[in-house]
Amino acid sequence: MQFAFKVTFVGVLLIAVLGDTFAQQSGALTSRSASARRSYQQATEAWGKKDFQNTVNFLQRALRADPRFLEAKLLLGEVYFSEEEFAKSIPHFLMAVQTDPLFFPQAQYFLARAYLRTGDYVNAKLHFEQLLQSRLVSARLLQSAQAGLVACIFAIHAQAHPVAFEPVNMGSAINTNLSEYSPALTVDEQTLIFTRKVPDVSPQGRGNRFQEDFFKSYFQQNAWEPNVPLGEPVNSWWNEGAQTITADGRQIIFASCNRPGGMGSCDLYSSSLSGMQWSQPENLGPVVNSSGWDSQPSLSSDGRTLFFTSNRAGGNGLMDIWFTTRPTVADAWTAPQNLGHTINTPYREMSPFIHADNHTLYFASDGHLGMGGLDLFVCRRDSANNWAVPVNLGYPLNTFADEFSLVVGAKGTQAFFASAREGGFGKNDLYMFALHEEVRPTTVTYLKGVVFDYETRNRIGARFHLINLKSGENIMESYSDTHTGEFLVALPTGMPLALNVEHAGYLFFSEHFSLEQSPEGAEPVLMNIALNPVKTGETVVMRNIFFDTGSHYLKPESVAELLRLFEFLSRNPKIRIEIGGHTDNVGTFEFNTTLSHNRARSVVNFLVDKGISANRLSYKGFADTKPIDTNNTEQGRANNRRTEFTLIP
Repeated sequence: MQFAFKVTFVGVLLIAVLGDTFAQQSGALTSRSASARRSYQQATEAWGKKDFQNTVNFLQRALRADPRFLEAKLLLGEVYFSEEEFAKSIPHFLMAVQTDPLFFPQAQYFLARAYLRTGDYVNAKLHFEQLLQSRLVSARLLQSAQAGLVACIFAIHAQAHPVAFEPVNMGSAINTNLSEYSPALTVDEQTLIFTRKVPDVSPQGRGNRFQEDFFKSYFQQNAWEPNVPLGEPVNSWWNEGAQTITADGRQIIFASCNRPGGMGSCDLYSSSLSGMQWSQPENLGPVVNSSGWDSQPSLSSDGRTLFFTSNRAGGNGLMDIWFTTRPTVADAWTAPQNLGHTINTPYREMSPFIHADNHTLYFASDGHLGMGGLDLFVCRRDSANNWAVPVNLGYPLNTFADEFSLVVGAKGTQAFFASAREGGFGKNDLYMFALHEEVRPTTVTYLKGVVFDYETRNRIGARFHLINLKSGENIMESYSDTHTGEFLVALPTGMPLALNVEHAGYLFFSEHFSLEQSPEGAEPVLMNIALNPVKTGETVVMRNIFFDTGSHYLKPESVAELLRLFEFLSRNPKIRIEIGGHTDNVGTFEFNTTLSHNRARSVVNFLVDKGISANRLSYKGFADTKPIDTNNTEQGRANNRRTEFTLIP
């Protein structure tokens, strides 16, 4: 599930170059040993069938018969290289170059690439430089060699200027002697869902030794609890992996391969959690999935943009990052679009992760300047939706090996990834580390609690809207759990936010936040929300109606809340309301009475202009006669300065 192909673009080029060369030389091999030539012929036949082990065995037999058999050396180097066993390929390419550099000049290129992929940047640089002096190789290969030389220079400089990086194994509560990878976190960083490769005990007898399932763990009392399977029907006899989850962890989108009814080799599927039960996974369908390989999804915190990796037709390279959008979380996904040339290259871009700030993207690539394999990069999106040039996350976070599967917590300080480094519990373990400041995203906090009926205390599955009061943009839509009423939504910092919560048969709830942006991040907001049933006499404080001091003219930031009230009245055409204006006790009673009266009238005028009948509306100014808080503090006075509506007969 992690990678669609093992052979890199260099390996593809190598196979093509060597295949043509050896086809031309099949009648003029460099060895005179009949035994060596026979073993070599058997090796080429095995390699044509992709029989790796027999290819190696026959080539080793050929080289025992003739240690200087150049074609056998080169083919053995090719086999190891294409299987990404770069260290094993080096002595064979090196021997060929030292024996006869003119026999196969391209060997020096692949020798340099092998050194690069094992982190020997000095030797890689030397052989790239030597190759660039040659006139015996193609312009395409010289261009690739120049790129390799630049990568060596970059890597040597990166090693001399390391970034802060101290990964910590997440421990036995998470990791086992099996492989764990692809972490996904809720916005409160307290629920972790990850993929594990487990023994295949399926009755179908597909012959696979392992298959992939999901596991989860909760962060409680400063430690991760022992993980447990995510459970059916998400986990199945099929492979499930490379998942993303919504900010509240109640929807999972994942990749699964070769399922009945699939569109391609791997497709994207979705399942939702209600109470304690996950729904039957559903294929995202032919609009999103293709006949190719679609995997490694990452869902934005507002739930409206899904990034993923695909090798579908129309891309820029071997693997590209694509995205699909939906206007609201209840709508269908649109046709995917390629993320574009700024991010995607002719090679591999994979493992996208969009941070909860919704404008910082992390991904893996071997097409951008890096340390040799897949490196991790960060890219930021501006207000005009343009992506900046990707930035390498630096050494030793990136190495000559493949780095991928990075996620960053909502606070932006902690990152999580999979690694097969020494000292772990198994093959791949999950690690966490403090992300160095230069590549951190914008801090994001969260709003968490439950929604319930004010009278019965029954839990409610309500709808949430989060609005940027400055721009009027609806930046998030979500729902509380229909069984538990629990909700968890991301709260961006650095902007004024309006929150509206609504459910059929209830009056809506409103609140506003203005969370300062800081490196430490804002504190989470914990709030239980009571909704009042729609009935005469009930009152709602509209906390997102704003006026300048001493003015009755509505500020632009009030429009979102007023539209919510307009929609409520439109859905309930028999309801009549009274708008009440209230002030604090600063100023004269006469002034405050007139001010509160005029403010209430401004709201009525807005609703009438939108089409609500004036017969359904009345208004009154109460000045400071009905305080809901003390007038002895600034916060208390701010609470008393409010606009309300009350249901009337």
